Amino acid sequence: MPDSDETSLESAKSGDGESPRSTAAESSKSADDEAVFASVIVPVYEDPAGVAQTLRSLVEQTYSRERHEIVVVDNDSTDDTRSVVRSYAREHDHVTMAVEDDVQSSYAARNTGVRESSGTVCAFVDADMTVEEDWLESVVERFRKDDVAYLGCDVEIRVPPGEETVFARYNRASGFPVEYDIEVKRFAPTCCLSVRRSVFEEVGTFDQRLTSGGDYEFGNRVSASGVDLHYAPDIVQYHPARSSLRSLVKKSLRQGRGVGQLQRYYPDRYGRPGIPPRPDGSHVDSTDDESIPSHERVVFELLGLLLLAVRGVGYYGEVLFGTDDE
Repeated sequence: MPDSDETSLESAKSGDGESPRSTAAESSKSADDEAVFASVIVPVYEDPAGVAQTLRSLVEQTYSRERHEIVVVDNDSTDDTRSVVRSYAREHDHVTMAVEDDVQSSYAARNTGVRESSGTVCAFVDADMTVEEDWLESVVERFRKDDVAYLGCDVEIRVPPGEETVFARYNRASGFPVEYDIEVKRFAPTCCLSVRRSVFEEVGTFDQRLTSGGDYEFGNRVSASGVDLHYAPDIVQYHPARSSLRSLVKKSLRQGRGVGQLQRYYPDRYGRPGIPPRPDGSHVDSTDDESIPSHERVVFELLGLLLLAVRGVGYYGEVLFGTDDE
């Protein structure tokens, strides 16, 4: 059990009086035994434009406002991010802002969102993503009808207007192989993950020490506990493409560091430090797509190799110079 389990849900709920969100959840449940009170959790760090785009789509959900809340968790932003969130909270009473300024980590922000929310189901959306207006209704219906406890939705990468670069096309083609991740690697990316609260109570929250791979470790932990992992190809969340080489390199460095951290903290599960990250195969699958011109497939292969090397740099940097944040 990782140190992040210090974010005990029991201790988080303790205190004087009952929170308004708890009251809303109980009222909803008493009014309709079949209803599910859901918490949409959005971690954000210094992305006012991205979180505004996300909130625009979230406040238009068809699922009853009395049966869900939107909790945006700011991870110590110093720009206009909090002002944007506050403006939405003033206009929409089911939108609230929480703050995680002790630990700089998207997983710490998500853990704070879990603590500060009251839903039976926690649905995670990254700031800068968008969803269809029936997204939450579809997620809740899957949990309610199929007795799901852990669900990964599909992710479609969209290239924003004016950003149609070779790097954006590579990112769109390699994409998020969510079905493969769930069936083979036993996890769903947090950007498209929904989890029943009882799962957090049983296995703990995300390991906030990790720079990357916290969703992988959490999913593996959930799977090992005996919970079935489900994939919903018909429920889609939209992610903007990374349109620059710099953004792809930054992500790959972070992924490499995450592998090194996983090995440091969980050597019995992920191997001892010193074994470099292996290719995940996603870019190879993309080059088999006949709709991609042959010359661009070659470019994608070279990009895939470059980013694999970058992950290696991040990995060995973490192995050689990383510190233990116990």
